[in-house]
Amino acid sequence: MPLYREQGVVLRTQKLGEADRIVTLLTQGRGLLRAAAKGVRRTSSKFGARLEPFMVADLQLYEGRTLDTITQASTLGTYGPHISGDYERYRAGSVMVETAEQLSEGGPAPEQYRLLIGALRTLAQGRIAPELVRDGYLLRAMAAAGWAPGFDQCVRCGEPGPHSLVVVQLGGVVCEACKVPGTPRLDPGSIRLLAALQAGDWDAAVDSSDRQRGEAAGIVAAYTQWHLERGLRSLSTR
Repeated sequence: MPLYREQGVVLRTQKLGEADRIVTLLTQGRGLLRAAAKGVRRTSSKFGARLEPFMVADLQLYEGRTLDTITQASTLGTYGPHISGDYERYRAGSVMVETAEQLSEGGPAPEQYRLLIGALRTLAQGRIAPELVRDGYLLRAMAAAGWAPGFDQCVRCGEPGPHSLVVVQLGGVVCEACKVPGTPRLDPGSIRLLAALQAGDWDAAVDSSDRQRGEAAGIVAAYTQWHLERGLRSLSTR
């Protein structure tokens, strides 16, 4: 059976038999990959800790009929302990990896891979509030998938902003003339925060209030789930 190498970030794991696991990874070259890791649940396993969620590894695998098998793993990014050891970081990271899995179905997704690695690195460093890292990642991941929201001008008629009304189904802010019944009106600072998160402007993002972060988070969650056309289990625990 042919051997090959890949780099990947562990999205989730599940038990397989007495001592094995199935590891779901987002890889650099093959997109989503589910592979068996033999014996990693034994205390004597040499690389079990390298295949925990949020870890990034260089892998050697061999192809199987139904599942490929991981034979070697060396660590490239030790983000797992720093994220899993903090509840808020863990919740944010769980949303991120679940979203990455849904957005990367169907083949290689190199931009999604790079975005997730960068976001996990930032989350693990702990210098920026987890909810900001999460929402910034979600907005940029959706943009990479072709669903970039608009926060500068009315997404329906193009009227220049600033605008404070957001229609998730239309893809961003709208002017007074284009609003629909039930359109939420946000604090102007919340719109600026959404634009900063999408642009990766962390200096502007951290200079936001709790109210603005709460409003922005609600829009990001609704926008992400609208385009994924399904709920995110990890968001329901927020």
